[in-house]
Amino acid sequence: MRNRYVLLADLPLVAIAAFGAFALRFDWLFLHYRPEFFSFLAGVLILKPVVFYLFRMYGRYWRYASAQDLIAVTLAVSAASVVVAMYVGLGRTVGVIGDFSRQAIPIDWLLTLVLTGGLRMSIRVIGDVRQKAQKGSGNGGQKRVLVVGAGEAGTLVVREMQQNPQLNLQPVGFLDDAEHKHGKWIRGVRVLGGLDSLASVLKVEAVDEVLVAMPTAPGRIVRAVSESCRQAGVTSRTLPGVFELLDGRVDVSRLRHVDITDLLRRSPIVGHDGSANYLAGRTVLVTGAGGSIGSELCRQVAHARPECLILLGHGENSIFEAEARLKDLFPRVETRRVIADIRNVPRLERIFEEFRPAVVFHAAAHKHVPLMEENPEEAVTNNVLGTLNVVNVAARYGTERLVLISTDKAVCPTSIMGASKRMAEIIVRDAAKRHGRAFAAVRFGNVLGSRGSVVPLFKGQIERGGPITITHPEMRRFFMTIPEAVHLVLQAGGMARCGELFALDMGEPVKIVDLATDLVRLSGLLSEDVPVVFTGIRAGEKLTEALWEPHALVEPTANPEVLNVVESYSITSEDLAAELEMFQIAAMNGDGLTMQSLLARCIPTFSPPSFTATAQG
Repeated sequence: MRNRYVLLADLPLVAIAAFGAFALRFDWLFLHYRPEFFSFLAGVLILKPVVFYLFRMYGRYWRYASAQDLIAVTLAVSAASVVVAMYVGLGRTVGVIGDFSRQAIPIDWLLTLVLTGGLRMSIRVIGDVRQKAQKGSGNGGQKRVLVVGAGEAGTLVVREMQQNPQLNLQPVGFLDDAEHKHGKWIRGVRVLGGLDSLASVLKVEAVDEVLVAMPTAPGRIVRAVSESCRQAGVTSRTLPGVFELLDGRVDVSRLRHVDITDLLRRSPIVGHDGSANYLAGRTVLVTGAGGSIGSELCRQVAHARPECLILLGHGENSIFEAEARLKDLFPRVETRRVIADIRNVPRLERIFEEFRPAVVFHAAAHKHVPLMEENPEEAVTNNVLGTLNVVNVAARYGTERLVLISTDKAVCPTSIMGASKRMAEIIVRDAAKRHGRAFAAVRFGNVLGSRGSVVPLFKGQIERGGPITITHPEMRRFFMTIPEAVHLVLQAGGMARCGELFALDMGEPVKIVDLATDLVRLSGLLSEDVPVVFTGIRAGEKLTEALWEPHALVEPTANPEVLNVVESYSITSEDLAAELEMFQIAAMNGDGLTMQSLLARCIPTFSPPSFTATAQG
C-alpha cells in the first residue's frame, strides 16, 4: 500500500479515535451537550497527520513492519497527543475551547495507537496471507528443512524461507542446545530439542536438508552436525551470519569464514601468563622475523616486555610489515630492524657485536620440501651453514640462550629439507655441550595458516570452485596454530639448560583429505561441490611424520604439552667440524650429490629420495 493511501486511511481513524474518546468518557449522545468536541476534532485532524509526517510515519515500507516500527508508531502517537494537549490548553486559554475533560486525551491516545498501529500491521498481515496463498498454489517439490540454531541467524533463515516461496524450502523445526527454548515456537516453527537429538529428528521429521545457522559456533560442533547428517544421508549446509557479510568476513562467494582453530580436531592450547618472563628486560634477537613463525615470535616476545627486540630477516618488505604491526601493538617496546643474510658471517659479527643479544630465537630457514629437492645447495647453505654461523657468533658474543625452530621432517628424514634441519639440530646441541650454554632445539609439525601451508592453498582452490589437489589419500600430518606453536616454543626456551631437544605434543596426526573436507564444509559448501584430485607423492615427502625416532626416550617436562626427547647423535664435535667444512666446499660448488652423501654420513636414519634434479646439476 502506497503511503498516500495510509495518510487517507489515517484521517477517518483519527476522527474515530476522537469520537470514541468522548463517547467512552461521556455517552454516545455527547454531541448535544459537548460543543468542544468539534474544535478538538478539527485540531486532531490537522495536528496528528502533521506530527505523523514529522515522525516519518509516511516514509516507511509497512509491508515488512517490525517491532521497531511499532515502537516508532507509539512514539509518534504519543508526541501527537502531547501536541493535541497543548492545543487544547491554548484553546481554553483564548476561549476557543470551552470546558474540557482531561480524561479524553489519554483515551484518545490509546484509541489512536490501536487504530493507526493496527492499520499498519494489517498491511503486513495481508501481505503475508497473500504470499502464503501464492506459496500454497505452487508448493510441489518443497524441501523439508531443519534449522540448527534458534538464535538471530536461525530466525533470519526461517523468515527468509517463509517470505520467499520461490526457494521451495519448508522449515520443519529448530534444534538448539539452549534448554529454555525447547518446545517454544519461533515464527510458527517449533524448537524440537538440542543438538544431541539430531539423528532422531532427521528420521521423525523426514528432513531433506539441514541448515546450520550458528556463525559463531566452534568448528567441532559444526563438524559433528555435518558428520551426523552425512551418516543419515541428509544434505547439510553451513550458513554465514549477517554480521560476517557486513564486516567483509564473507564475500560474494558465500563462503563462511573459517577460524583456523576450527580445523584442529582438538581443543586449542591456551597460553599461560608468565611463560616468557625470562625475556623481560633482556635484548632478544629473532632470525627469520618476517616469516609466519618469526613474526608471531616477535609478537609474543614483545608481550613479555624485553629491553630491545631485534627483527633480523632477509626480506625487507616482510621485516617492514612485521615491525609496523609490532609498533601498533606494543608502541613502548624498542624494536630494531636488521636486514641481513645469516650466511654472511661478517654481517652477523657486526650485528651481535652491536646489540649483544641475551636470547636468540633462530627461525630463519628454507622449509618447502619439493623446492629444496630442486635446490639442495640452498637448503644446505641456509639451514645448515646459516645455523652454524648464527650459533658460532652467538656463542662468541655471550648469548646465554638460543632456541632453534625445527620440524618433524627432521625425524628419519627422507628429504634434503628434513635432513638439513636435522643437521641444524645437531649443530645447536653440539654447541651447547661445547660452550655450556642453554642452547636447545624445538620440533613441531605443520602450522595451520602459515605462508605456503596447505590451508591458504586449499582456501584459494575452494574459492575458485576446485579442484583441491592432494598428493595421496593416506597423507597425514600433525597440525598446530601459529600462536600455539610459538607459545610452546617460548615455554621450551625457558626450560632449556644445555642441548635439549624438545618436541611439542601436537595430538594425533590428521589426514590431509579430512582437513580439506572440513575446510569445505566449514566454508558452507558440500563435499561434492569441490572435487578432490590426488596428484601423487612428491620427491622427499612421507605419508606420515613423527616427532621422534623409534629408539628415542621421551620424558615429560613441567609443561605437559612440551616433551624432552633424549635422542643421541653419533658424530663427535671434531668429526662434525670436519664434515661442515666439506659441506661448505660442496655447497660452494653446487655439488648436490656430495651434499647428499655428507648428510647420509652425519644422519644414519636419512633415506635420500631420488635425486634427479641434483644429478642433472
